[in-house]
Amino acid sequence: MRLRGSLFLTVLALVFPAIADDHHRDRLQVVEATIADIQQQFRSGDLTPEDLVKMYLARIAAYDQPGPQAKIPQTLNSFMHVNENAVADARALKLDDFDGEDSEDEDGPRKPLFGIPVILKDNIDTADLPTTAGSVALGGSFPQHDAFITAKLRRAGAIIIGKATLTEFANFLSSTGMPTGYSSQLRSQLIQVGGNPALVGYGFNPYDPRPDPRAGINDGRPALQTGGSSSGPGIAVSANLATVGVGTETSGSILSPATQNLVVGIKPTVGLVSRSGIVPITADQDTAGPLARTVTDAARLLGVLAGFDPADPATAACLTRGKCFRDYTRFLKRHALRGARIAVPHFGYWTAATGSNPHVQSVVLSLEQQKVMNDAIAVLRKEGAIVEDFHEIPDQDDLIDFPGCPSSLPACSTVLLFGFKRDLNAYLANLPPGFPVRTLADVIAFNSAHADVALKYGQGLALAAQKLDTIPGSADTDKYQQDRLKDLDIARTRGLDVVYKDFDAILFPANRGANIAARAGYPSIAVPGGFVPNPAVPPPPFTVTPFPAGFDAKDAPYAVTFSGPAFSEPNLIGYAYAFEQATHHRISPQSTPPLSATRR
Repeated sequence: MRLRGSLFLTVLALVFPAIADDHHRDRLQVVEATIADIQQQFRSGDLTPEDLVKMYLARIAAYDQPGPQAKIPQTLNSFMHVNENAVADARALKLDDFDGEDSEDEDGPRKPLFGIPVILKDNIDTADLPTTAGSVALGGSFPQHDAFITAKLRRAGAIIIGKATLTEFANFLSSTGMPTGYSSQLRSQLIQVGGNPALVGYGFNPYDPRPDPRAGINDGRPALQTGGSSSGPGIAVSANLATVGVGTETSGSILSPATQNLVVGIKPTVGLVSRSGIVPITADQDTAGPLARTVTDAARLLGVLAGFDPADPATAACLTRGKCFRDYTRFLKRHALRGARIAVPHFGYWTAATGSNPHVQSVVLSLEQQKVMNDAIAVLRKEGAIVEDFHEIPDQDDLIDFPGCPSSLPACSTVLLFGFKRDLNAYLANLPPGFPVRTLADVIAFNSAHADVALKYGQGLALAAQKLDTIPGSADTDKYQQDRLKDLDIARTRGLDVVYKDFDAILFPANRGANIAARAGYPSIAVPGGFVPNPAVPPPPFTVTPFPAGFDAKDAPYAVTFSGPAFSEPNLIGYAYAFEQATHHRISPQSTPPLSATRR
């Protein structure tokens, strides 16, 4: 096999020069523009979808893609593929089809994303763009059809402006610590345009887009983590390179980039959003969800994504009235926190193990991270919430004792490894006839044959998954089924469900509560909470490696996360909106300011 190309070079050549000197209208300031701001300009006639796409393409050329139009030393690399047909797609939209606020059905506007540029994580199928999951093994993979949610977005009037970079295979390839935002496919593309093979392959955080200079980890990775695995959508939305984005999460992959890029991320209940046409880790935990700069825009996007898909049995829950909604903006209530009962667990979330015994823990949050959390708790109480700080999850010790495999502990859950082989094989089998990579074994073989590009961080998780026998009735299948039941017992029955008997939601620091909610299949929403120093310095006995003198690291964004029981998105959106409106922590990155060339 040979390395397969992408649209990367084609788009650089065809799209960006076409818009570089285009003095299109810009009565709208695209930086921090919301869906409502944009669509008001459409209604007034001061802006067209074509104008808007050209404005975003100009910003992508300036801040995201290496080349002569780049305006910053280190581009952000949030786009794996820019849609070379985005301008044409925007031009094809008819304003007569824009229902607007004055022409709604009972569930809201029928084209709620009319003219809105959306970036999709590059594990979500698009028939007109490659879907690589960040892997050079899938570099030339053009799915036969759009993913179910991609088709929904197009029907809602959205413009797919491009595919976003991600941690390779949604951060389920390497067992040795692949940095968030790294992928072999991005590395290959950047090498093609002259990048140093030893240093490229990473996305960069717009709040400090510089490589890490610290000895031992100065391999090109960013000084300020991007979060992952949905790093690209988080970067692009934060840097105002797209209006909103869609990521995916198995455990933390929406909440993490939302935290690191100071945006809102919603990890929905498993079953609220279809997974068909998405490169999987495991159907037991996978979901797609919104990344946006405001809770309002995230809620609007969620309403488009949610719904029943006959090809995804988990979404049958949406056939039950009151579980899924086409319009989540109805839950944006300024005083939603009044009377809300919120628990704040510390053990395992504010703390971490200090040695070999995982049950002996000390506070691991830095003083500044603790302040973000304590300030958030004060805001919740001021807004009328009943907050019980130090309310622990009752079986947290059992959760700690049952991590995902591979693990150094004697017992571990095979759910992710088993699901990865089972579900990835099913996905790859449906790629167009003639595509040479059809199984996980083929991915491993391709990577081994192209190790110089593909295996900078190895493929230990893929190798471990491949060893499992996923045939029904096998010993590995029996073990997986037992592990899945144990996951649900620990995370749901004896864990979160006990808490939710007395509380409406849990407040976690950043994405530190992602694991238990992901195993349970329950929803979470991360909201900007402020900034903390980078690196965060935890109290003793923990230590971190400081940056060298003179580096002047910029502060890192930090989030608070509301998590709740299954299909509690309406409540969580209300809480997040009330918190957002009381705090307004979102600040646009200084590295990606408005482009003077796009002003009139």
